[in-house]
This record gives sequence, structure tokens and C-alpha cells, in this order.
Amino acid sequence: MEKGVLFLLIGNSGSGKDSILNEVLSSWPQNYIPIKVPQRYITRPSHKTEPFISVSPEDFIKMKNNHEFSLTWHIYDLDYGVPKLVEKWLSDGFIVIINVSRTIILEARQKFPNLKVIFVKVPYEITLARVKSRGREAEDEEIFKERVKRAKLNQNFPDADIIIDNSGDLQIAVKSFREYLLSFAQKSE
Repeated sequence: MEKGVLFLLIGNSGSGKDSILNEVLSSWPQNYIPIKVPQRYITRPSHKTEPFISVSPEDFIKMKNNHEFSLTWHIYDLDYGVPKLVEKWLSDGFIVIINVSRTIILEARQKFPNLKVIFVKVPYEITLARVKSRGREAEDEEIFKERVKRAKLNQNFPDADIIIDNSGDLQIAVKSFREYLLSFAQKSE
């Protein structure tokens, strides 16, 4: 039984999800139960701009077949997995935040009916500039083109529980996100 709250953080590539989350984590009040953020398993080489556990496609399939993930999805020719540890964290009463693809929201809601979806929204032009500047992929790579195309097509997510505008000052978005989380958070004893 879940005592904690699961938050799924979604938004286009380059919307600033990681930046917002990192700021919230670094300024989270110490008198509240800590936030837990699992590292995702991804079938791509490590990259300095994103913390995750790199696994081969073969190892990912083995882990999935061994039921080691709570959630999985496939996007941009990559597999993503969230470790089952999140279920323990939720049963222990923690706030758990996971950066996921919007494509798994329906499946996730079936597994975790009380989850909350946070959509980080930015205009397409800002998304494009951010995806270019972070340098994870070259502009002529297919994955870069896919991210940009997807961002243009997915400017809204009406099923979100809250929309965080990250088109301006990062601290404004961080404040909105933190206040929303605090409305669900419990003070530590």
C-alpha cells in the first residue's frame, strides 16, 4: 500500500525538467521527509548532462524479464526502466519523482492510481535552443530531429495535474514546483 506520493515529471526534451528538479532537491526544507529520485536505466552510453545507469539492450531485456522494473518505455530507439525500488520508497512514505515519457502515463496510472503528473511547458523556440545547446546529439542525428519534431507536436498535456511554465526565470518554475510538492509533503518527526 502506498503511503508516499509518486510524481511523474514530463515535458519535451529541453524543457528544463532536470534543472527544475535539481534546484528543488537542493533547496528542499530539511524539516520535511526527503524526496527520492531513482536513477533510470537507459540503453545508451553515459552522458555528463544526465545521470542514469547505462545498460546494453540485452541486459535491459534480461532485467525486464526478471521483473526488476516498475515502469518501462521505449522512445527514440532507446529503452528506459525505473527500478522497483520506487515501490518500497512509496510504501515507506517518501515523495518519489521520476522523469518519464508521457507515453507511459496511462499505464503508470493503472499501476499507481494516486500518482500526480507534472508537465513542464516551454514554447517550441526555447525547446529548440535548449536541445541544441546541451549537445547530447548532433543536429544531423536522427534522434535530435525526432526530439525537435516531437517537441513541436506536443506543446500541451491536458491530463497533467499541474503545468509548470519554464519559459522565463528558472526560479519562478522552481518555486511553483516546490510549492506543489510541499502541498503533499509530510514533516519529518
